[in-house]
Amino acid sequence: MATIAERPAQQAGLPQAKDFLPLNGTDYVEFYVGNAKQAAYYYRAAFGMRLVAYAGPETGLRDRASYVVQQGKIRLVLTTPLRPGNAVADHIARHGDGVKDIALWVDDAVSAWRETTKRGARSVREPWVLKDDDGEVRMASIATYGDTIHTFVERKDYRGVFLPGFQAIADDPVSRPVGLLHIDHIVGNVGWNEMNNFVDFYRNVMGFDMFQSFDDKDISTEYSALMSKVMSNGNGRVKFPINEPAEGRKKSQIEEYLEFYGGPGAQHLALATDDIVHTVSKLREQGVEFLRVPDSYYDDLKQRIGKIDESMDDLKRLNLLADRDDEGYLLQIFTRPLEDRPTVFIEIIERKGARSFGKGNFKALFEAIEREQASRGNL
Repeated sequence: MATIAERPAQQAGLPQAKDFLPLNGTDYVEFYVGNAKQAAYYYRAAFGMRLVAYAGPETGLRDRASYVVQQGKIRLVLTTPLRPGNAVADHIARHGDGVKDIALWVDDAVSAWRETTKRGARSVREPWVLKDDDGEVRMASIATYGDTIHTFVERKDYRGVFLPGFQAIADDPVSRPVGLLHIDHIVGNVGWNEMNNFVDFYRNVMGFDMFQSFDDKDISTEYSALMSKVMSNGNGRVKFPINEPAEGRKKSQIEEYLEFYGGPGAQHLALATDDIVHTVSKLREQGVEFLRVPDSYYDDLKQRIGKIDESMDDLKRLNLLADRDDEGYLLQIFTRPLEDRPTVFIEIIERKGARSFGKGNFKALFEAIEREQASRGNL
């Protein structure tokens, strides 16, 4: 059953323990991709991201090239290898295009690395410093599920556009903004019976609390099911739902992801907007493809969620999903997979007070995903 299992102490009115890992938010998400130049063009033309920085051979980087695209507070780094036989190329060979680094913005990267590693995190890279004429950035990295990492980024002494070693891009004639604001949450898929291990990791190593949990009665259809627990940091700025498969008659979306990604990884990024009708209208115009739910989804939607600001005609026209909790409502929609492998996708979400994750839409969403799986021969 879906429950608000454990709210952070400040939300529950309880005395607060000192947060040993204060997070300011998500600093960037780095994708390893086969062709970063083309991927950057797609995110700019389709999702309206703006190219703000670049690093590669022209800046002295010999083994890879990285393009930084941004909209609002959302910052994606698209990195490609320039030759085989390095870590980036090996990651793409195993997983295809996917998320390598969910970087977290902190005030003290050394402290963040020290506090997490002494609690059991596996260090990927000890603290290091990058410098240029705009100042310096301190960073350190730890491992999380699969080959995914968290890099702690301390940038209070830096004035540049992104990181030392990147050149700023002043103008982007390709970008067509759509009103995206920030990352709402990032969902990770893990293997059978691994969810609680990573719940414990985020609780014990990173000081997160369980914000909400769902079992196979909440997230299931006639054919498949999954389990999910949502972990949130102390101030609620960073939320990581963790999914694992559950027993079903056929292969679930999580099993399909694990098979094609080659193990655990980030399944989707939820990007926030304050006008989802405008944002999704623009995204559709710019070629973004979304999952579809049947028209019957809207037959009783008004009775189920009550009064909302948006028109039912707009929701039905754009195929938007809606759900309500005791604090308000939310609107959401999910893209089809962004690559040919059925792995990473994007959620667009607008919150009108609701702090939950759309439990009322799970069945309709799952059935839409299963139709896509069936068309690929993977259900």
